[in-house]
Amino acid sequence: MKFKTFIWFVGPSLFLMLLFIAAPLVSVFLDSFRITQPVVQTVETETCSAGFLQQTCTTTINTVPVIDEETGRVVTTTEWVGWLSYERVLEPRRAWDAIRSFDYNGLMQIDFWAALRFTVMFTLVTLPLVIGVGLAIALAVNNAAKSLRGPIIFVSLLPFIITPVIGSLSIYWLFVGDGILTRGLEAWLDRDIAMFAQAWTIELLMLFYRVWHVAPFAFVIFYAGLQTVNQDTLESAIIDGASRWDRLRYVIIPHLMPLIVFIALIHLMDSYRVFDEIVGFRAQAYVISLQWLTFDFLAADDAGNRAFSRASASAMLTMIGIVILLIPLLRRTWRDHKGGSH
Repeated sequence: MKFKTFIWFVGPSLFLMLLFIAAPLVSVFLDSFRITQPVVQTVETETCSAGFLQQTCTTTINTVPVIDEETGRVVTTTEWVGWLSYERVLEPRRAWDAIRSFDYNGLMQIDFWAALRFTVMFTLVTLPLVIGVGLAIALAVNNAAKSLRGPIIFVSLLPFIITPVIGSLSIYWLFVGDGILTRGLEAWLDRDIAMFAQAWTIELLMLFYRVWHVAPFAFVIFYAGLQTVNQDTLESAIIDGASRWDRLRYVIIPHLMPLIVFIALIHLMDSYRVFDEIVGFRAQAYVISLQWLTFDFLAADDAGNRAFSRASASAMLTMIGIVILLIPLLRRTWRDHKGGSH
C-alpha cells in the first residue's frame, strides 16, 4: 500500500484519537500539577436597621470573587504546585504512619486508600468469576439441543443489554428496605435483614451485580470461540479415553486462551473504573471507588469551588493502576504474538 493511501485510511482515526484521547489526557496530566483558584477581594458591607433616631448600623466583612468588568467572568489565577495535589490525595505521611503501626482502620480513613482497597478487590474478585461463569454458560449452550440454544442465548444476554445504572438500581430495589428478596429472606430466616446497613453486604451485592451484568459478554466471546474448536482433536481425545474435564483442560481452554486474555483485558479496564455500582447502590457512605473519588473531587463545595487539581491527580493515579494491572496480560499477548510471528 502506498504511503499516501495509508495516510488517507489511518489519518482520520489518528486525528480523532489525538483530539479526543491524547489531548484530554495531556490536559489532565498538566492540571494535576497546577491549581487554579478565583481571585478574591475583601468587601465591607454596612447594614442599617429601620428608623431615624434609633437607627443602628453594623459592618460586615465578606470575601467575594473578583469579576472581570469586560467579560463578566470570575478572575482566576493558576499556580504550579508540583506534587502537592498528589500528596493531598495520597496523604503519604498519614498513610505510612497507619501502615507502620498496623492500623488498618486508620488507613481506611484516608479516602484514596479506602477507594483503592475496594477497587482492587472488586476488580480481582470479579475477573475470575466473570470468566468462569461466562465459560460455563458457553459450554452449557454449546452442548444443549439446537432447539433450545436460541431461547437460552436470548435470556443469557438480557443482563448485558440492560444499561449499567438501570441494572444496579434493579438489584438495589430487590434488596432495599422491604424489597421482594429481602422480605423473602426475612421470612425464611425469621429475622430482620438490612442489606444496606453495612459495607460488606453492599460490596457482596455489587460483586454479584457485576458478574451478573458482564458474564454474558464473556459468554458470547467464548461461545463464538467454541465453534472453532478442532473437532478431530476432540474426537481423538474421546477415543483415547479423555474425560470431559481432561478435554476441557487440555483441548478447549488452550484453544480459548487468546479469548480469555482478551476478556481479561477488557474486564480489568472496565471494572477498575467502577462507578455505576456506587451510584446505583447509593453506597458512597460505606464504599467508594477511585472513579467515584475523582467525581467527588469535581463536585462543587458550599462556596462553589471544585478541586480540579486533586481530581486530575486521582484520575492519573487511576490510569496508572490500570496500566499496572494490564502489564502481565500485555506481556503475555506480546510474547504470544512474537511466538506466532515466527
